[in-house]
Amino acid sequence: MKKLILSAIAVVTMAFTSQVYAQKNPMVGGAAMYATKDIVDNAVNSKDHTTLVEAVKAAGLVETLKSDGPFTVFAPTNAAFDKLPAGTVATLVKPENKATLTKILTYHVVAGKMDSKAIAAAIKAGGGKAELTTVQGEKITAHMMGKKLMLTDAKGGMSTVTIADVNQKNGVIHVIDTVLMPK
Repeated sequence: MKKLILSAIAVVTMAFTSQVYAQKNPMVGGAAMYATKDIVDNAVNSKDHTTLVEAVKAAGLVETLKSDGPFTVFAPTNAAFDKLPAGTVATLVKPENKATLTKILTYHVVAGKMDSKAIAAAIKAGGGKAELTTVQGEKITAHMMGKKLMLTDAKGGMSTVTIADVNQKNGVIHVIDTVLMPK
């Protein structure tokens, strides 16, 4: 009986430890995201964010997103970029379009660290909606659709947060399924 109890405790302890580990280092794009690394150092390992990383490099935002922050980044996946009209990304990463690319990318960043609980609290305080001011200067509207956190951009486009609360040493990432567009 004692052996059975010890085995049960070991299983519960291992399950709890696995859950804590999973929360600390969630998997995004097949790679563990470490709270001890910055936004860029984690993003480069995600196979789902290669387009975003390429765009961040083309816009010259690498050093900014490696700085202390903190930042809240709504990170579109490659599939999100694929929803844009054909040729859009190839055009945006050209040097002559750096200002436009920077405007779009900084529209995905909010100053400060807002995890899903903070965003939910802002939505509740706002009577069902929260306006988040981006680093670019325009606003994103956050609201809940059932249990899903939704974002509406300046043009009325909607994006769903598919993975929330990916903590970084300089902020938090929320993975989204659609590129947000400023005016």
